[in-house]
Amino acid sequence: MTEQEVRRYLRQMKEEDSERAFHGFYDLCYDRLFRIACYYVKHEEWAQEIVLDVFMRLWEQRTRLPEVNNIEDYCFILTKNAALNYLEKENRRTTRSAGPLPETNDETESPEEILISEELFARYVKALDRLPERCREVFIRVREEKQSYLQVAEAMGISMNTVDAQLQKAVSRLKEALLDK
Repeated sequence: MTEQEVRRYLRQMKEEDSERAFHGFYDLCYDRLFRIACYYVKHEEWAQEIVLDVFMRLWEQRTRLPEVNNIEDYCFILTKNAALNYLEKENRRTTRSAGPLPETNDETESPEEILISEELFARYVKALDRLPERCREVFIRVREEKQSYLQVAEAMGISMNTVDAQLQKAVSRLKEALLDK
């Protein structure tokens, strides 16, 4: 996601009330926001619902979006908060129907650990978005979707050596981006 593209879409959404610009913005940002939602809720169906809700809010706020300084962080926070709210509602719903509360785990993470892991995840998502398209696709298929090199090679129409090279490139760039800050 490039800043110039996003800014252009946001301006068109505000000035022209352009649904086409909104669709372009959606296409540019959906995968990233979906990964963020999935990270928090761990269910693809829930994540899809959350991201659609986030985009509805973004459309409703389209006149104010161009003034947002860092739209990437703004979208990340919107998605994170929507995911956490969704989890809270789901927990309330299951608590009411499940009866007694589950026992708490003494080994829960401290607020500081949670904040650090969230910041690290946000940096990971940004670094992943900055990878070249094929490199990113190979990485996601192999590391996140747990596909084999052969499956990825066949699905993308590339050799297994290319899959390996692209994966190594992705890992190297991600490591560099995460250790850089």
